[in-house]
Amino acid sequence: MLVKAKGGFGNRILSAVTGILLAEVTGRTAVIDWRDGEYLDRGVNAYPLLFDDPVGIDVAEFDDRSDVKPALWAGHLSEHPTDLIQRFFPNDHSNPFIYRKLSIDLAHPIAETDLAVFWSYLPKMARIRSQVSALPAYRGLAAGDISRDALSRYFTPNSWVRSRVEELLRDQDRPMIGVHIRYTDRKVSLAGIMTEVTRLRRRMPDAAIFLATDNQRVQDEFRARFDKVVVIEKSLGDDANSLHEHVVHDDPLREAENALVDMWALASCDWLVHSRHSTFSVAAAVIGAIPHSRQRDVDRHNPRVVLKRWFQTWA
Repeated sequence: MLVKAKGGFGNRILSAVTGILLAEVTGRTAVIDWRDGEYLDRGVNAYPLLFDDPVGIDVAEFDDRSDVKPALWAGHLSEHPTDLIQRFFPNDHSNPFIYRKLSIDLAHPIAETDLAVFWSYLPKMARIRSQVSALPAYRGLAAGDISRDALSRYFTPNSWVRSRVEELLRDQDRPMIGVHIRYTDRKVSLAGIMTEVTRLRRRMPDAAIFLATDNQRVQDEFRARFDKVVVIEKSLGDDANSLHEHVVHDDPLREAENALVDMWALASCDWLVHSRHSTFSVAAAVIGAIPHSRQRDVDRHNPRVVLKRWFQTWA
């Protein structure tokens, strides 16, 4: 099962979990293909450089194969979902159902071909939950526990990321409040984040704060307002440009690793202040098994965000 990707780390990690579990349902081996150029040069598989690859299969081995489902991938396995959408469905780049054309059928995933491709911009765990729960290894487990099992096997960050996270958090006061603020191309409620952090700090005045943000101005404002704020040194964007899109870095691998440091450090916190509108923080919460009672989701009552997430989950 070749698991393709599109988007930032939150999207691609959580959607890959769906592909990994679907591979298990169908008796296949999941092979992660992140050659789409989002973090490293196009054609370079970023996955085995960023994570401990439990499979060790070079995705390029399959590029010339034609025995694949869906059949439109035949002869195009070295390419990426956006390439095929542009070639076959140029008017459907924003179509929320286009993944169904490029991915094995989630409802009927058994295929007669040796190869299959899974791709979705967003996780589809809810759509395959009954199939996964029927496997003896997962019977009776909650969805979060099933996802964490797949994450623990396929998404252990490389040694540099792990050592950096350990170094960051080693001597910090506990409990620790993790805060994620996306504020470039997509903006969360900055006022809502500040309010929730202020409330938690009143309850836990000695708690350290780990801040993960993509915006320099927001980081400066946050550190001016709160003390004991821990951040990592990394490139930061402005109010318009996402760090993983259309930004040229001197060392793109290190910047990708920095993003993983942010995610795994958030996952290691005792509390999390964030917005469900960003899958980056949602992924951190799943990785760290942070209970909902210790999350402050500023968009939990935002009907637009809640409905959008519900639709994306089940579409």
